[in-house]
Amino acid sequence: MNVDKTFQEILVPAKEGRAIRVKQGQQVTITDLFGGQVADVFAFADNHEDEYHSAPHTRAGISRLFPRVGEQFLTNKRRPILSLVADTSPCGSHDMLIAACDPERYAALGHPGHRSCVSNMESALSSLGVTSSSAAPQPINVFMRIPVDGAGDLNWLPADTEPGDYITFQALMDCVVVVSACPQDLNDINNGQPTDMLISVGQGQ
Repeated sequence: MNVDKTFQEILVPAKEGRAIRVKQGQQVTITDLFGGQVADVFAFADNHEDEYHSAPHTRAGISRLFPRVGEQFLTNKRRPILSLVADTSPCGSHDMLIAACDPERYAALGHPGHRSCVSNMESALSSLGVTSSSAAPQPINVFMRIPVDGAGDLNWLPADTEPGDYITFQALMDCVVVVSACPQDLNDINNGQPTDMLISVGQGQ
């Protein structure tokens, strides 16, 4: 029996973040274990942390708010870093408009010291010995429902994923992927109760 020794799984506990190095061609699957949970996903070019996934460059490249399956995510240097391979979420609802939550946001909401996706990203990168000289990039907010209405207003809706729903990316370059199980519990995006996520990395097809 052939065993894929490159396959890895990492549990991302609720409100925490984890990082993993991914080789070009490998696939990264993020699974919502309990349903209704948003994950902030960041991707940095390995050994070139000043190059990272850029939401505005991606939107310009695909002329959409979020890629369809088969489309690419671009870096701030307009190079493809990830492609969207599969998505089992009910409506394919994901966001690239909202900045990652940070300590300043929670302090403004009256909750100083609250965990945040930016802090999770920084600690996860540090665990791999990676230091990014850039401000926190705009994340890929998987399973996050922020529809834009006809008047241009944003609506903050609960994630509608069921337990086991997942999204899969393929690495188009060697990169470091960070996943934060978003700790936001002051609005409804995580249904008021952040839960665990799972990262799975293996060979692409």
